[in-house]
Amino acid sequence: MEVILLEKLKHLGALGSRVKVKPGYARNFLIPQGKATPATANNLAAFEARRAELERTERDVLDAAKRRREEIAALGVVVVRQRAGAEGRLFGSVGAADVAFALTDAGVKVNKSEVRMPNGSLRTVGDHSVHLHLHAEVDASVTVSVVAEAA
Repeated sequence: MEVILLEKLKHLGALGSRVKVKPGYARNFLIPQGKATPATANNLAAFEARRAELERTERDVLDAAKRRREEIAALGVVVVRQRAGAEGRLFGSVGAADVAFALTDAGVKVNKSEVRMPNGSLRTVGDHSVHLHLHAEVDASVTVSVVAEAA
């Protein structure tokens, strides 16, 4: 199925690109999420009429993501308190939601879905580097310091 992308997608293409995707991917994800529209003659004409508006919106979203990356870099270290045993192992773990909550408390709004933890949750006390995917073109990194909470 051929679709027109309404925003830049990392592994698919740029705004306005006509790409071929599997019908289920288009029908179940791209079109309902507003990320693409079917590539028909009417939709092509409507897209060209809205192109300037969509490009401006895309540019604004990119600028906002870059500002958030600068705010995250200015934070440096985010502290998360968690109960831990004597050896420094946590009772439980620090996951993506905990990191997003800590960053939001520090003043930078971050969604759980933007936190990337490829090695899984943090399970020990100490400093850990966590990556954030804020936009298709903007990634950030923050140091999360897991501190043992006083019992």
